[in-house]
Amino acid sequence: MKPSQTKELQRLYQRRIPADQIITPEIARRLTLLSSDAKRQVGILVNRKGNITHVIIGDHQGLFIPDLSGYRSSVTRLRGLRLVHTHLNKEPISQDDLTDLTFLHLDLMTAISVDKDGLPGKTYLAYLFPQNPQNEKWAFLEFLHPSHVNLDFLELITSLEEEFERKQKPLKKAEGKEKALLISVSNKAKHEILDSLNELRELAESCNISVLDHIIQYRPQVDPRHLLGEGKLREVAIRSIQQGATLLIFDCELNPAQVKSITDQTDMKVIDRTQLILDIFAQRAQSKEGKIQVELAQLKYLLPRLVKKNTAMSRLMGGIGGRGPGEQKLEIDRRRVRDRINRLEKEIKKIQERRITTRKKREKGDLPIISIVGYTNAGKSTLLNSLTHSRVHVEDRLFATLDPTSRRLRFPRDTEVIITDTVGFIRDLPRDLVNAFRATLEELSQADLLVHIIDVSNPNFKRQMDACEKILTDLELGQIPMIRVFNKEDKFPDKEMLKNLCRLYDATSISAVNTETLSPLTEKIEELISNQKSEEKILLRQSNQTI
Repeated sequence: MKPSQTKELQRLYQRRIPADQIITPEIARRLTLLSSDAKRQVGILVNRKGNITHVIIGDHQGLFIPDLSGYRSSVTRLRGLRLVHTHLNKEPISQDDLTDLTFLHLDLMTAISVDKDGLPGKTYLAYLFPQNPQNEKWAFLEFLHPSHVNLDFLELITSLEEEFERKQKPLKKAEGKEKALLISVSNKAKHEILDSLNELRELAESCNISVLDHIIQYRPQVDPRHLLGEGKLREVAIRSIQQGATLLIFDCELNPAQVKSITDQTDMKVIDRTQLILDIFAQRAQSKEGKIQVELAQLKYLLPRLVKKNTAMSRLMGGIGGRGPGEQKLEIDRRRVRDRINRLEKEIKKIQERRITTRKKREKGDLPIISIVGYTNAGKSTLLNSLTHSRVHVEDRLFATLDPTSRRLRFPRDTEVIITDTVGFIRDLPRDLVNAFRATLEELSQADLLVHIIDVSNPNFKRQMDACEKILTDLELGQIPMIRVFNKEDKFPDKEMLKNLCRLYDATSISAVNTETLSPLTEKIEELISNQKSEEKILLRQSNQTI
């Protein structure tokens, strides 16, 4: 830059625009003359008092806006800054301008054409548009000269924010809740994506999050940096402002770099499916053992995301994704996190040893062990309560039960067993969570019989059933005898079809809330346990004869 140009830039800081004006002809002329002389775009950021906070020099094609994190930022409000800049080629508002307007939540974007003599020409305005039936994202205005811009800026911006607020009110289901947009980026069939998003919605609502909407993008290959394409990411940012969303939840697992880049672009808190499930577990864990297991899973998940303190992590400090160890551990360094993980793993090992001792005592009592397994919210705890007349906590939401519960059960023919309720499974159960709960899941390996309970009233029961049985196979539990139980028959409309499904999948149909429907199941369980005992006696007799 020439010394004269540098001085002119410094003089701009001393100028002020009346609060109700977007730009004055005098400042517009200074900008275009400077831009024409330097052969670069020149811009200013102006606050609502009319003070110029930044003077920006770009290149021939665009500007590079500085970090604005020090200025107010809220997805439900605009930033309180407007950008006025020059266009050397007399082009209207560009895609880059719209990107900056959207992602930075600017009040207004103004582009002034530079004529051949360096004087200002046509002036273009754009601002974000509130939610509307036409799905228009921006409003555009055009004037022949900056002196023709006769809008009252304060009146425009006040009415604009009031309209955003008015449109958001019906979407505000409850104050104090996080308000989320669910996002799926996939190449799967539409019905599969919607099924997965419906489950994600249930998870979010179980976590006391108000879900406003969902956004789907079909992509053969995801963008390695943002997952979404630039246009779709811009749509996400606009939809967030229009609807007042405070949180983006992705229906997949994001790597640390993706979380940071999406957070930096959208200026929003970003979490993924894994973090949401971990957060639910952090809320629900009641026992000391459960809390240790959840904390271990969270720390292992967060460790690679603690490379350095950044804006992405600072937005995760409270609320969703920051419960349990979150608020205390995100600020400590990686070495201390690893030390904490090591201590927790030692505690888990002690838990495993105690469980081994407990199992040996059970084996001495010679009582068969039955474990109830199944998808989350399939009715496992309800079945345990109905069979044993217990009062284990039951709730119609995902992962209501985390801590395993064991009860004794005596069947009509005096067969006595121990029956155990276990944590529910889910599709794509986080790997760290499976590892952390391995001490609990090892209980399943000692079971004489697995009772796989399936919510047959769920349209996706087949997928849920397959997901559970895949997890059991991954845990090397496929060799344990298992019976399938179709629960919630009272909610299944076609009884004849239900009978056919029972035959097809070799399942027993019940309603866990109605004890009168449980007789076929208890008879089947008792018969299987009795047969197992008979086989064991025969094997023992044969072994003794051989000796």
